[in-house]
Amino acid sequence: MAENTKKWEETRRRYRTYIKLEKRLSANTVESYMRDLRQFEHFILRMYDVAPAKVEEPMIRRYMAWLYDRGREKTSQARALSGVRSFFNFLMLNDRIESSPAEFVPAPKFGRQLPDVLTTDEIDRIVAAADAPTTKGLRDSAMLETLYSCGLRVSELTSLRMQDLFFGEGYIRVTGKGDKQRLVPISAAARDRIQLYLEKRRAARTGEETLFLNNRGGRLTRVMIFTILKEAARRAGIDKRISPHTFRHSFATHLLEGGASIRQVQEMLGHESILTTEIYTHLDNSRLRQTVEEHLPI
Repeated sequence: MAENTKKWEETRRRYRTYIKLEKRLSANTVESYMRDLRQFEHFILRMYDVAPAKVEEPMIRRYMAWLYDRGREKTSQARALSGVRSFFNFLMLNDRIESSPAEFVPAPKFGRQLPDVLTTDEIDRIVAAADAPTTKGLRDSAMLETLYSCGLRVSELTSLRMQDLFFGEGYIRVTGKGDKQRLVPISAAARDRIQLYLEKRRAARTGEETLFLNNRGGRLTRVMIFTILKEAARRAGIDKRISPHTFRHSFATHLLEGGASIRQVQEMLGHESILTTEIYTHLDNSRLRQTVEEHLPI
């Protein structure tokens, strides 16, 4: 028992280093993977007392059944299996095993929940509600316009820097998950609003390179963005469950409704796998596209 436990601990440490440094996953994702792996490890040691390289497919199937019997949500089961597969792929890459015992273990079947989508009129109203002739108002409207018209994640929005703006070419440089960079077209409306905001900002003589700053001259947080958006939606009279990610979902949906290909949307959103993007193909396409030029860059 002690010998196999030691092997799991050693392998787990190497795997953590791999997903953190080589896969460059975020700190939260690393902790989530390791939490799931430790649970799997405890199950295997308790039920079978084997080292990582000796795990077989029936053991993983029984682990998945155990998760089901414990009432775990299907999304949680699927995430656990994804982590197990990643772990055994790591063992294969390091020549510890010849094939992955998790390769043919089926994932739980469940229908995808379609994301909430705002109409272009609702987005216009929210952006307009945030607009005001103050530095904060110009920042908020520019920020929300950019969030939507570039389809950004919140972390991508808050990490934008002055040197990431290529307005002459009509692009911005976005740093996504795993520090991967991509060029994203930016609408004329977003460019105009950013330039108005920067004129006010320059008057304050701040030397900060981050584009969107809080009142103290530092970087905005996720909570701040969420609060700004919720307040703007309230002032716009929109009674829907809205988050910054709602803007990203709406952007992708409007692109597809406007004739963009699934590959184009994948590149714009920075999805590593097209399977992540394909959820938008199941959205209701009966809504007519009402997007105006200043929102969408294509």
